[in-house]
Amino acid sequence: MDRKNHAIIFILITVLIDVIGLGIIIPVMPRLLVELTGSELYNAVQVGGALMFTYALMQFLFAPVLGNLSDRLGRRPVLLVSLAALGIDYVIMGFAGTVFWLFVGRLLSGISGATYATANAYIADVSSEAERTRNFGLVSAAFGIGFIIGPALGGLLAEFGTRAPFFAAAGLAFANAAYGYFILPESLPPEKRRPFNLVRANPLGALVQMRRYPIIIGLLGVIVLYQLAHDVNPAVWPYYMIEMFSWSERQIGLSLAAVGLAMAIVQGGLIGPIIERVGEKRAALFGLAAGGVGFLGFASASSGWMIYVWIVPFAFIGIAMPAIRGIMSRQVADDAQGELQGAIASVTAAVWIFSPLIMTQMFSYFSGPVAPVYFPGAPFLAASVLMILALLASRRALKGID
Repeated sequence: MDRKNHAIIFILITVLIDVIGLGIIIPVMPRLLVELTGSELYNAVQVGGALMFTYALMQFLFAPVLGNLSDRLGRRPVLLVSLAALGIDYVIMGFAGTVFWLFVGRLLSGISGATYATANAYIADVSSEAERTRNFGLVSAAFGIGFIIGPALGGLLAEFGTRAPFFAAAGLAFANAAYGYFILPESLPPEKRRPFNLVRANPLGALVQMRRYPIIIGLLGVIVLYQLAHDVNPAVWPYYMIEMFSWSERQIGLSLAAVGLAMAIVQGGLIGPIIERVGEKRAALFGLAAGGVGFLGFASASSGWMIYVWIVPFAFIGIAMPAIRGIMSRQVADDAQGELQGAIASVTAAVWIFSPLIMTQMFSYFSGPVAPVYFPGAPFLAASVLMILALLASRRALKGID
């Protein structure tokens, strides 16, 4: 196996372990927040939304900084520092005795959480144009596999208490950082680096640089709608399953594992043949449409088994973003791939600032005592509408592209 393939495998493992660490804590968050706040679920979910708001705000502010630093210093140091900081975050949250310390942990994690964007920049560095979409798909598949293992493991560890998953996540993050320190080569040679520019290393500066590329600006709008819809899952999923079906942490973890498995099958085994057959544009449109159908199914499910039925069409949402990233990466030069990925991460984080608050408040309202109509699935219905809008916006942005 050559050096490039070793590097790609490490990046996939990095994303995998990162997502395991994220997914492992999801099943226990509702119970932990109820314990720390002493309130009912429909109130605790609002604290969960505020925690995600804090994380996203820090990502929005710092993702372009780290993306530009990776264009200046290389991908390796940014990745390793980010991984180590994530480990510290999980330790802080594991020991948190009050909600305040949960916010401290999320703030630190948001500042350092550029791993996914930098990983995509690394993939762009070591892949030819023809390979990029496929390799972006592999990164997304690793993301999906992480969501198979993480939530399932978190649901099992919850039997040892609400803190056990956090310490397990910390151990994974530290182990991954150590592994990368000894294994990961640098992907960006010195001659392709550029000076760090503070004007470009901020959310607005990164987006200003992208305005030179009309297709990218249009697709960033699609990403806004996609991300606003997609964020309903991490924001609301465990609370919705408890409210609607009285699921345990184990059942929540298994359901998220099923989502991850289905998406990994699509992204790891089907995305290549689909794109080869219909092209990136049609693949992206199909993925967005499938996401809209899946969210509508989740919103209308009246029994727990129906969730598993609707996971099947929903999984094809995993085609959309790799196809869109592949199109976007071909629009910019090699020395701006980190900047592009930083801009995407910044836009994603900007949406994430508001989406958890919107989705959790919507869930809280429609599952609380003052709701005119009891409908906890309202956030998933809203996500379905947003995916349809993303589909329409992408058709316009990609007009003229085969």
